[in-house]
Amino acid sequence: MTEELPELAEGNAYYQNLGGGCFRSTIHAQGAWNVHEQHMAPAAGLLADALERYQPREDMRMARLSYEILGLIPGGEFQIETSTLRPGRTIELLQAELVAGGRTAIRATAWRMVTSDTSAVAAIEDAAIPGPDDCKPYDGSAVWPGGYIRSLEMRAAEGHRPGAGKVWLRTQHPLTDQNDSSDLARLMGLVDTANGIAARVPPGKDSYAFPNLDLQIHMYRRPEGEWLGLDNAVSFGRDGIGLTSTVLHDRQGPFGRAEQILTLRRT
Repeated sequence: MTEELPELAEGNAYYQNLGGGCFRSTIHAQGAWNVHEQHMAPAAGLLADALERYQPREDMRMARLSYEILGLIPGGEFQIETSTLRPGRTIELLQAELVAGGRTAIRATAWRMVTSDTSAVAAIEDAAIPGPDDCKPYDGSAVWPGGYIRSLEMRAAEGHRPGAGKVWLRTQHPLTDQNDSSDLARLMGLVDTANGIAARVPPGKDSYAFPNLDLQIHMYRRPEGEWLGLDNAVSFGRDGIGLTSTVLHDRQGPFGRAEQILTLRRT
């Protein structure tokens, strides 16, 4: 498959850092719907990484990441452009764009908020799920093609079925060949996988395609570690629109939620 994509970089990472905000994707970032595109998941992680590095402040953290997928995400070379949309003392809105071939493929915004000690009133309503050690190996590549899916280790909890499931993911591949990304950025590079872990219908010929147009992530706690847990439910409406909703977990428990709006298309 790599011979079809000569523009891809080689190596163990998802991306090669070319310097100056420029990157080149590898086979590990390859998408599932089209061999010439990138998967949204690692691209989202790279954008989160860029937003974290942009004018960082120790008293703030990213609490919401919003991604708009503006079209096919081409494999190969691209650049990331980062800016401040709304500066502030306690709240800032940042933006990062993935630009390939002169076109913005993904636009990401992030609310960065000042932190304070609220442990006296801290409470979480989302339920925990069985940890990765209590789950069985799950072969996502048996359902989905592409280099990104092959790059993952996946484990599914009991009761996994079409439309709903609890799955843990991790990867041995760093986001970039610099291997210096934070846990948050690397975990954000897995979240978009949620739309495929419990597909309501098999992807492929004589079925439906259901790509997501966006990815919205809200985090009430900063995640840690290498494992991402997805407590997932997929709903299909009657008029060609669906929704994937996910509670996000690390080994310490739930830390936030993700939503993805879907366009349903007959194949």
